[in-house]
Amino acid sequence: MAEFLYRLGRACATRAKTVIAVWLALLVASSTAFFLFSGELEDSFSIPGTPTDEVNQRLSEKFDGMGGGAGTVVYQTEDGEPFTEEQKEAIADRAEQTTEVSGVEDAVDPFATEQDRADRQQEMEEGREELEEGLEELEAGQEELDQGRAQAEAAGMLDQSEDQLDAQQAEIDRNREEIEAQEEQLDRGEALFEMASEIGTVSEDGATALVNISFTDAQEEVSQETRDTVMGVFESDPVPGTEVEFGNDLAMSMPSLVSTAEVIGLIVAGVVLVVMLGTLIGAGLPILTALVGVGIATLTAMSLSDVLQMASVTPILGLMLGLAVGIDYALFIVHRHRRQLKQSTELQESIGLANGTAGNAVVFAGTTVLIALLGLNITGIGFLGLMGSVGAIAITVAVLIAVTLVPALLSLVGTRILSRRERSRLAENGESNGKHRHGDEDEVRPMSTGRALLRSAVAVLALGIVAVPALDLRLGMPDGASEPSDSTQYQAYTAIEENFGEGMNGPLLVTADLSGGPTDEAAEATAEEEQFQVAEELYSRDAVAGVAPIGISDDQTLAIFQVVPEDGPSSESTEELVHTFRDLEVIEGTGPLGVAGMASGNIDISETLSDALPAYLAVVVGLSLVILLLVFRSVFVPVVATLGFILSYFAALGGVVAIYQWGWLSAVFGVDNPGPVLNFLPTLLVGILFGLAMDYMLFIGTGMREAYAHGTPARSAVVRGFRAGRSVVTAAAIIMGSVFGGFIFSETIMISSIGFALAFGVLIDAFVVRMLLIPALMHLAGDGAWWLPKWLDRILPDIDVEGSALEARHLGGESPEGPVSA
Repeated sequence: MAEFLYRLGRACATRAKTVIAVWLALLVASSTAFFLFSGELEDSFSIPGTPTDEVNQRLSEKFDGMGGGAGTVVYQTEDGEPFTEEQKEAIADRAEQTTEVSGVEDAVDPFATEQDRADRQQEMEEGREELEEGLEELEAGQEELDQGRAQAEAAGMLDQSEDQLDAQQAEIDRNREEIEAQEEQLDRGEALFEMASEIGTVSEDGATALVNISFTDAQEEVSQETRDTVMGVFESDPVPGTEVEFGNDLAMSMPSLVSTAEVIGLIVAGVVLVVMLGTLIGAGLPILTALVGVGIATLTAMSLSDVLQMASVTPILGLMLGLAVGIDYALFIVHRHRRQLKQSTELQESIGLANGTAGNAVVFAGTTVLIALLGLNITGIGFLGLMGSVGAIAITVAVLIAVTLVPALLSLVGTRILSRRERSRLAENGESNGKHRHGDEDEVRPMSTGRALLRSAVAVLALGIVAVPALDLRLGMPDGASEPSDSTQYQAYTAIEENFGEGMNGPLLVTADLSGGPTDEAAEATAEEEQFQVAEELYSRDAVAGVAPIGISDDQTLAIFQVVPEDGPSSESTEELVHTFRDLEVIEGTGPLGVAGMASGNIDISETLSDALPAYLAVVVGLSLVILLLVFRSVFVPVVATLGFILSYFAALGGVVAIYQWGWLSAVFGVDNPGPVLNFLPTLLVGILFGLAMDYMLFIGTGMREAYAHGTPARSAVVRGFRAGRSVVTAAAIIMGSVFGGFIFSETIMISSIGFALAFGVLIDAFVVRMLLIPALMHLAGDGAWWLPKWLDRILPDIDVEGSALEARHLGGESPEGPVSA
């Protein structure tokens, strides 16, 4: 591979303009594909086959118009006074217009619903009065009949009038049974009305109203065009004296691909590059190539959004990765090329060697990230696998650009990649750094054992403390409370919480199987009794604020209920309530209850991801051990490097929990409403952080291995290898942290938490694990760090990641860092 990359680098340098033209053509082609074929991005996530999905499928089969998505429109009066009749009529008219929108099943007039509730309450009150009057009349008739019987008996005429008296008594008994049945039905109706008293569409003060929209398609399948059309009905013709807001289930906050924060991240990366490389041309080249790669990868991915269900966060993830690794991979090659030029290597030869050595390491490092990202597909979760695939596209383009476009640009730039001072010094002395090409460097002294022990203890203790919050990790999906405080979703969420209770932001849809009956009449009678029985059981739970029966299927075998929890959709109590209902069998022999709704769907997705995480983490850890075993030909190094990755991973999760779930430093990071951690973040973080951690281990560890293989004592080799790789790893980590960190201040909480997790994880892994913990452990292990069983040494292939054999062939056995062996 090193020899191939050497030849590729020289070929690209020789035909620089052609290579640049090809990449520009690819950029134009990807832009054209984007404009021609791109579709809508999704604002929700779904996993087929979850309990929620199964309930929705069953509802769509049993009930016409059920099982589709929902949306909420919130109206409030500007002066806080109750709605006027004109305002009520205007809002009802907007709801009626919404039903004509394609894709909308129904839109409920909130005031008509409240009027129906009031009418039912009035009917029940009148029915109660009629029953009481009927009972009084019945008691009077019974008393009169008893008196007549007593008089007949006293007159000795009981035998003659007994048949008539018995007939009157039978009539009274029949009437009594009818009244008792009516009273039982009325009691049941009053109880159900009381259970649903907390479920309303107009607030108690009459100043807030909810227009509930139901769609024909499932929640995740409702097109943005349909949602925009619905919102347009309410926004285009405002109701005078009112304000309208849209819930998180209707409004979609599309995260911006480019914002001020990302630009600042790029500026920080540019400053780091200028400091490290000492020239604006050298600093601008990695940024330029990264932007070209990101443009091609992101536009290509988004051009597929019309045929693939792609979440809005997916292309942004590709943008994050493409920028970060694109800059870093170009930096590795440019840094190697500059060092060789300063040691009088001819320009074209230096480009080829940089591509064959540093480029070889880039290809290997990129391959590890690529495998880890594509491995997300083994979780069996579609949207997560697509995220990994889009990230893999970004990594692939970044690697290809690093080994083709970078050499071409280096050829055009020539020696201007060096600063004027470096070029002058090179012209005067033959070598700009004053060091001999044969590696005559200052004597390297290893660290003391005591210092190594202290560094190890401090690093492990610090990582352990930072990781502690991860023990309290709760997964979920952002709701309206997580949106920016000035957004319509947040305003709607807050209005509902204040006027109807927090649980109205995430009502549950509960289904119960009914026992049926031998005849339709028997089944109908049984169904009503069992419906009430289930409603009572649901309402008896402490975490339930209200229960409202919605309906019974035509075959009398399935009942639906709307259940409003006491707390919000992302609360622990609501999550426990969902599990409680799914384990509950109210009607004997019919099976447990089913639960659906947005809150239930998010809980299912979170649990599915949690179940997939351990297996994926095990695959990644196993992959890490194999890769590092091949690279370093050691048993000790793969083990400690992998354990270091695990520490940095849980430390990164701990930081995410502390800030985004607990709310620590929330003002600094703009977290207005802490809540559960984004449910797919831990799994995504495994794949990305693993790949990047292997990159840093590669650039720190291979220098140690090379020094040891060339005869340097093991502990001195640790210091020599660390010094050789620390500058480029430091710059790479700061650059990557800056790029990822630019996304922390995104208004979308999903993007913000992903950006923080990646930035924090990268910085911890680079500075605490790779540059503090690993060298200390390597020192403590001494020669044992490089022990490998002979039988294993014979069967392992020799992977020359650093291209030592290539240097031996082209530099006559000498490396820019000292002697090498073929």
